Amino acid sequence: MDKNEILARAKEYINEEKDQHFRQEVEELIKAENMAELEDRFYQNLEFGTGGLRGIIGGGTNRMNTWMINHATQGLANYFIKTFPEKAKAGTLSAVIAYDSRRFSDVFAEATALIFAANGFKTYLFTSLRPTPELSFAIRTLGCDTGVVVTASHNPPQYNGYKAYWNDGAQVIEPHDTGIIDEVNAVSTIKTISKEEALASGKLIMIDKEVDEKYWEMCKAQLFRPDVIKAKASEAKIVYTPLHGTGAMHVEKVLSDLGLTVITVPEQRIPDGNFPTVEKPNPEEAPALKMAVELAEKEKADVVMATDPDADRFGIAVPDANGKYVLITGNQMGALLTDYIIVSRKELGKMPANPAIVRSIVTSPFADKICATNGVKLVECLTGFKWIANVMAGFEKTNSNNYIFGFEESYGYNVETDVRDKDGVSAAAMCAEMTLYWRTQGKSLLQRLEELYTTYGYFQDSAISQNFPGASGGQTMKNIMTKLRTEGLKSLGGKTVLSIRDVGESVVYNPANPDKKEKLDLPKSNVIQFFLDGGTVVSARPSGTEPKIKFYINCVIENSSDLAKAKEEADKLTVAIDKEIKEVLDSVK
Repeated sequence: MDKNEILARAKEYINEEKDQHFRQEVEELIKAENMAELEDRFYQNLEFGTGGLRGIIGGGTNRMNTWMINHATQGLANYFIKTFPEKAKAGTLSAVIAYDSRRFSDVFAEATALIFAANGFKTYLFTSLRPTPELSFAIRTLGCDTGVVVTASHNPPQYNGYKAYWNDGAQVIEPHDTGIIDEVNAVSTIKTISKEEALASGKLIMIDKEVDEKYWEMCKAQLFRPDVIKAKASEAKIVYTPLHGTGAMHVEKVLSDLGLTVITVPEQRIPDGNFPTVEKPNPEEAPALKMAVELAEKEKADVVMATDPDADRFGIAVPDANGKYVLITGNQMGALLTDYIIVSRKELGKMPANPAIVRSIVTSPFADKICATNGVKLVECLTGFKWIANVMAGFEKTNSNNYIFGFEESYGYNVETDVRDKDGVSAAAMCAEMTLYWRTQGKSLLQRLEELYTTYGYFQDSAISQNFPGASGGQTMKNIMTKLRTEGLKSLGGKTVLSIRDVGESVVYNPANPDKKEKLDLPKSNVIQFFLDGGTVVSARPSGTEPKIKFYINCVIENSSDLAKAKEEADKLTVAIDKEIKEVLDSVK
């Protein structure tokens, strides 16, 4: 794109952008003749993807700002008006809006609500920040047709985002996702009204405690052993951090109602979109839990808990025998919760007929072994909790199975059906109960995890993430996936690749016989998986929301009678695979 075209796009944006802050940013870049920055902001429109929007906050068509929010919301409204014409004609369409602590989240949320209201939707807007799982719960509780939460989840502070939901409380999936994208891209006119007018007309309704209280009760109601919690709560001490996000009011409320002592990291309790104490507010990464662990060491806490800014992700650290806090991975927590839920349902006579647990395809096969031994069906789905919700909905529609748990490796867990997204608040409550239950059995969570390893094999997870920003980044990621797709890999880390699952092409095949392909029964997604001799799985997946490609290494050592030896073997295999993958990345430009 040449200089004149970039400047033309920038000036058009300035004319249309209603927010002075973002308009001024671009005006100053033009004045300074900063063409490199202008090109990055205007070489494309920030894409409304299958889950919504996510991008760097700032002025420009390739940034998160009110211009982008307005176009996205008008397109979303147009799609629902066309999809439900009778409701639109009757004026009974409805939407609910939530937002987290990120910069401009409140501004973007109000702009979203006012556009829905102007388009005839009865629109509910939370009076202050609320977590993503409560948004999903609110859609179902209020009977809304759609919902939006303004959040960039666990991303660094320069990001914000916009997640769109369907009437079942789950993020939109095909065919609605592509239909919404088409409507967003076709927007030419935006309808909006003032907040005063929206409130006066009854099209805008402010909400808070009437949904909060129902959500808290739901989080407590899905627990198995309130008696154990009541008896043992005084013995447990929890250190918690919301990482400057939305989680504090809910996690503190639910856990304290259960009688548990919760000590929140004071420096990280106050919502702040600048996230001043962490580089990334991501409970998956150890640095984010540093302050919480330091406080836990001082308080001699039993568990460290953390939620990300919109409180859908949940992470923990627990002390080992020497008092050193160990971060539990998403795959490990998924296995622990799988085990605990199965144990609890069997023990208490609450196991339904045809029980099923759902995980994403890039999640460790650890839970598969636990499910197989206990007569529970394990269903794989695409990455993203909307796909877990889709499987859940399919069970309800066909009456084929009863959902009892869903999770993915990225610290996302769902233990109830009233929320159709991952839920860090209810996960915190279930984790607290699980910790106390195993204590009554004389075990810590780490000791129970070792028992699972001894029984089912040793599982170790790692990931390689590489960013490809800018105009050329997207093409580089395409080139990497094309190389993997066309050339394949016959071995990794000295292990033979027994099969390749190309989800993008909907096929499975043995690289030794690539012409013999079997059809894969999954929706298409740009993911390639390599299944190695011995059970290890390596998956390649470009992000749909960030300019990065991620390789997931789910290492399996089947003989785990000697855990120290199994860990050593897993470390060697992981290092070897890591080296080969990085060579692939370096070879593609």
